[in-house]
Amino acid sequence: SLAADSPCDALRLPVGMRGEILQRQVVSAGTFQPEGGPALQGLPAFCRVVAALHPVPQSDIRIEVWLPLAGWNSRFLGVGNGGFSGSISYAALADGLKRGYATASTNTGHEGGSGRFALGQPQKVIDFGYRAVHEMTGAAKHLVRQFYQRAARHAYWNGCSAGGRQGLQSAQRYPQDYDGIVAGAPALDWTGRASSALRVAAAARATNDAALDAAALNTLRAGALAACDAADGVADGVIADPPHCRFDPGVLQCGAGGAAACLSPAQVATARAIYSSPVNPATGRSITGLFPGSEAGWSTWAGVAPFGTAVDHFRYIVKGDANWSPVAFDFDREAPLAESQDANTINAMNPDLRAFFQRGGKLIQYHGWSDPQISPGASPQYYESVVQRIGSLEAVKRSHRLFMVPGMAHCAGGDGADRFDMLPALENWVERGIAPEQVPARREREGRVDRTRPLCAYPAVPQYMQGNADDAGSFRCVMP
Repeated sequence: SLAADSPCDALRLPVGMRGEILQRQVVSAGTFQPEGGPALQGLPAFCRVVAALHPVPQSDIRIEVWLPLAGWNSRFLGVGNGGFSGSISYAALADGLKRGYATASTNTGHEGGSGRFALGQPQKVIDFGYRAVHEMTGAAKHLVRQFYQRAARHAYWNGCSAGGRQGLQSAQRYPQDYDGIVAGAPALDWTGRASSALRVAAAARATNDAALDAAALNTLRAGALAACDAADGVADGVIADPPHCRFDPGVLQCGAGGAAACLSPAQVATARAIYSSPVNPATGRSITGLFPGSEAGWSTWAGVAPFGTAVDHFRYIVKGDANWSPVAFDFDREAPLAESQDANTINAMNPDLRAFFQRGGKLIQYHGWSDPQISPGASPQYYESVVQRIGSLEAVKRSHRLFMVPGMAHCAGGDGADRFDMLPALENWVERGIAPEQVPARREREGRVDRTRPLCAYPAVPQYMQGNADDAGSFRCVMP
């Protein structure tokens, strides 16, 4: 029941925090309709707080904090955004609330999904990069403490894509903010992703027949599966370990025979550009491409128009020129420029997680191997960099686990087992010390589960042993 001495309309921001509460309301159980969004069904009654925070004069960070009136699970949950993410994540707030969390979301300091907000606004880039989430977290924890007359027992973060990146930023910069973090498909190499997408766009427009249409993508996918699908012991339409897949799209190049399903030499070159992971000449680090098995989703990178988030990043942040054209992009010169200029403001590549680990923080990272938007290679690359920084895989595994998801596209979808819930695994780890060795995942088709799989803690991969190939019990996690 509601703490009688701290009703919703009495809530205040922390003393000294620059900002104001714009709205406080008790929302009764049932349906809530956010402005401009779809109605959210089946919500418990909650206290809704809307605030604007101004840590620096240029900042206008909107946050919402939702506090369940009954059945609070004594935990706080911060939820993440996607893309350039200038909006409150209402669906994620609703999910957290239904689970019993006090939960919070931010618009990251701007409105709308374009990068235009960043033009000539370095402080707003910092808000988007990391400050908005940190400010939101401080305000939300304070409101939780006021409302329930006690602090949350644990603070958790759950986000995918930009939200995964936000989670890693929290672990790297503000180790006190969260006890446990789920960082899904993190856009941690934000500048590298932008550079990769523009590099691929240049290949796709190199000649009239270089772009990859739907027929070419189907041909590539069939070729990749023929080469590598059965490597895990079962041909199931999913490549379990794409980094070890040896597939050259050159085998699909049209010969004199004129086979129906083949690629032009220019299309082969575009496909090779997408699979490739060229090195940043300034740092020696590979900026990883996409992997065999992900071809169905390649229209995001390989379509006629370059990937919008990538264009926005260079146009409004790197170049600061609203008229800049991606035709002018030069990978060898501008990939290093974007990364050094960013200096981990948006990128979340700092491998030093010692402060987070030392205070007992736990981090679960996951990424779909068939992600066509954010290179899945960035996740193992970051994990290995943490291992190198900390000094041993065993030490890292005490605090940080990575789960690569065969066949999963960006955050969900694809042909793999893409349905799983990392939050209970994280709570078990933080609160009971039970580290997740593997996580159960399922695939649903037409509303029913048609396949289950174990997700394996990296670097282990799933290997089929015997029995029903659609049953998780037929697989073991093995070292590659």
